[in-house]
Amino acid sequence: MAQSDVLLTRPPAPQTVPACELPPKQHEVACNTGAHTSAGLATAGFRTAKYLLDEWFQGCYARYHQAFADRDSSEQLRHESRRLAEETGARAWRTQEDSTRQVGARLQDMQAWQGELQRQAQELLAEADLLLAQRRRLQRALDAVAMPLSIATDNLQSRERRQHPDLVRDCVELELLKEAELIRNIQELLKRTIAQATGQIRLNREHKETCEASWSDKVEAYNIDEACARLRDQSPAAQFHPHSAALEESASTPETWAQFTRDILCRGERERLASANLRALIDCILRDTAEDLRLQNDNVNLAFGRRCQELEDAQHKLEHHLRKTLREIADQERGVAALRRAVRAQEAPLKVAQTRLHRRAFRPGVELCRDAAQLRLTCEVQELHAALAALKATLLEAEQALRNLEDTRGRLERDIAVKANSLFIDRQKCLARRARYPSALQLAGYP
Repeated sequence: MAQSDVLLTRPPAPQTVPACELPPKQHEVACNTGAHTSAGLATAGFRTAKYLLDEWFQGCYARYHQAFADRDSSEQLRHESRRLAEETGARAWRTQEDSTRQVGARLQDMQAWQGELQRQAQELLAEADLLLAQRRRLQRALDAVAMPLSIATDNLQSRERRQHPDLVRDCVELELLKEAELIRNIQELLKRTIAQATGQIRLNREHKETCEASWSDKVEAYNIDEACARLRDQSPAAQFHPHSAALEESASTPETWAQFTRDILCRGERERLASANLRALIDCILRDTAEDLRLQNDNVNLAFGRRCQELEDAQHKLEHHLRKTLREIADQERGVAALRRAVRAQEAPLKVAQTRLHRRAFRPGVELCRDAAQLRLTCEVQELHAALAALKATLLEAEQALRNLEDTRGRLERDIAVKANSLFIDRQKCLARRARYPSALQLAGYP
């Protein structure tokens, strides 16, 4: 083996800590290892790269010391690793338990808010149903009010067919006009209230949907947090998500989260109270309108009753006067006949007196004398003429009175017919139609 090969195969010096370094070698090689010496040539293979005995012992002691130091360091590292593992395990368990408690508390909060939202949604739904029933009452009341308006309009149109002099603006017409105006005002009020109820129902349903949407979000979050609360170290669903710890910029805080839900509940409660107040208002409106209509209906009926009584009284008085007029006509006719007989009765004496005077005018000569007989006959003729003129004048007056009585009888009969027509219109047509007036329950919107 060549000297260069021996030098290359020498193992490298062990790398140890400075405290365990080997002492430097005293001689690299033997002194008589020259290339041209006989002794060096003979022992070159045995002396090349060898340690001294002391170096060997020092190397062994260094290795003993290094092994002890490595074992001691490894033992300390094992104890430190075990302690660190136990501490980190305990800390991780405590942290996980604390997180689980926090998630559990969050679940309780969400469950409480879910209950509030569900209750609010149910109350809004129930309130919307109640308000919908009230709106149906309003619609039925509006439909029922059309009948009184038709009755009032028909009464006014029927009473336009009255004849003079009964075509007057009496208390019945005033009450009917007042009733028609009241019904139109009630119709406008009911229409506005129906529109308001429709808008409130829409708001109730919108806030119910808002509560349900928030409740749905909380149910989804509750399911997620509940699944998270059940996760443990042995759960197969647990995986690494390196970027999950980064907070979202749009994430809400517990305060804003609670305030958001509280605002939803406050708005829902406000709309529910508004809906309840509107329902109470609808009750008052329906009750008041029904009472007003029934009261006005009673006033109209009372006015009809008074007017019919007045017409009957007038008719009875006219009939009474007609009967008296008819009797007077009969008496007057008999009086006229008697006057005519009296006139005819006066004609005979007048003819006799005039004949006497005519014949005595033919007396001859001095016999044509104005004697007492002539004077009496002349006075008799004059008296008969005066009496006949008086009788004829009286006859003319009697005939005129008879004609006046006939005219009065015609007027009375026509007035009686007019009163009968007015009574027929008011009693047989108007009051008969008003008998179909809706009841108070129908006017209040009940079926």
